Amino acid sequence: MFATATRNFVDEVDEGGLLIPVSSLNDTVALLTVVVKRKRLWFWQKPKYLPTDFNLNDILTGDAPINPVTKETDFIKYNGTYGGNIQGALDANFVHSTVNVEGKDSSKLQSSFGSLKKEEVNVQKLLRDSKGRVLDMSHCLIQQTMEKRRRVFGIVKERIVTATPCSVIEEVQQGRRCGGGLSFWPNNPKVSLRENGSLSKDSNVTMEIPTYTTIAYALIELEIKHDGCYELCLMSDTTGGFEVDCPAKTELCGVSGAVAHASENSRLRQDLEQLNDHFQLLSSLPVTIKSSLLQQFTKVMQDQAAVSALQNALEQMCLGKSPALCDFTMTESQKQNIQAILDLVEQSGHVESAQTGHCTTVLTAVHLISSAFDELTNDCLAVLGMCLSHNVLQTMELLVQCVSGKGELPLSSAGLTALTGDVYERTEHLFASSNVSLKKHGDTVKTEINQEPGNLPLVLCIAVRGLASLALCV
Repeated sequence: MFATATRNFVDEVDEGGLLIPVSSLNDTVALLTVVVKRKRLWFWQKPKYLPTDFNLNDILTGDAPINPVTKETDFIKYNGTYGGNIQGALDANFVHSTVNVEGKDSSKLQSSFGSLKKEEVNVQKLLRDSKGRVLDMSHCLIQQTMEKRRRVFGIVKERIVTATPCSVIEEVQQGRRCGGGLSFWPNNPKVSLRENGSLSKDSNVTMEIPTYTTIAYALIELEIKHDGCYELCLMSDTTGGFEVDCPAKTELCGVSGAVAHASENSRLRQDLEQLNDHFQLLSSLPVTIKSSLLQQFTKVMQDQAAVSALQNALEQMCLGKSPALCDFTMTESQKQNIQAILDLVEQSGHVESAQTGHCTTVLTAVHLISSAFDELTNDCLAVLGMCLSHNVLQTMELLVQCVSGKGELPLSSAGLTALTGDVYERTEHLFASSNVSLKKHGDTVKTEINQEPGNLPLVLCIAVRGLASLALCV
């Protein structure tokens, strides 16, 4: 709830900028706080930022502390309300069974942060004070961070804080209707079993935020040498790191192999081709596993906080650790939905897909999809959640092929029959939210990737292809 509110705030006031939303009220973020930036497993994922209990002075050698010059200014007055109605249905027909899931949600998140202030460090003085200073390379924080790859130190150079007590209010109304049928007739008479159920739930939660609570911050990364000498990375396109990591650096998963001058379509196509094993593995899973995974994804996608918690849990499993859902602030139903996905992954065991020397596990494939969900905006997730019927997913998968191909398809193509009315409007909005324009022109449909920073077109294509792979029935 708090994490969603701060993420919405940053998206509104500094989209694509330097501000980082605070994800937990337990995080104490002050000026010069040391924050560990952790790069993720897939190159399109935003880094994770982990505020520590230490500031720059705590990890310096010598007794003379750095006393920064700071400035406080009025920032903005912010009150935001986000919400809407989400309604969708999922129908799956298998050899001897049918599954029907319908949902209707109404949610509203009101963030009344009020007047906000910005505190910032005088970077020029900090640069002068840092000359000749050395980090204590034996400090436990430095030692533990150096042991793990893809970790970078940063220090907080500015933060956005609340100037008065404020609140975050969340109102949710949820309704679910589930139905299923099983029929079999190896001999007469025909036997048919059906089961139906419904669930409704309302919640209203108010969170009071005290004065001087940090809701967002910006960092200066540190480039750290072997001997503890460090430099401040003053340019936004300059990244920090430990010099001792240089010989062992490895590329992140899924890094594009496309040449720099290739077209956006070509780069997207090459990235998707590198991930094709994952989609094929998902489509080859048993029907019951695919159906259950798709249903659970449908539930989790309705809550951005639950999506992030699922992504973190799967990432822990990929790193060989046991996920602890108790570490995340969620409702009991959200934890149950996430646990159901984790159980399905474990139930699949060590099913693997091997092609052209690559080896892909179910865990990696499911982690791939969840990573795409986690990078999509709340708006994209909401619209995508309304497009999970088999026909619509088949249509959107064809449009993904169009985006990564010639950018044009005849409307008469098999599979595009669902691209009418509300489905077209939703799909057009979904693609536009991911920097892809979708337009009908005569008897053809055309797609074009907009020249915007980031990896939203790739992220959307991964999410669509992953869901479409689970929707394939055998």
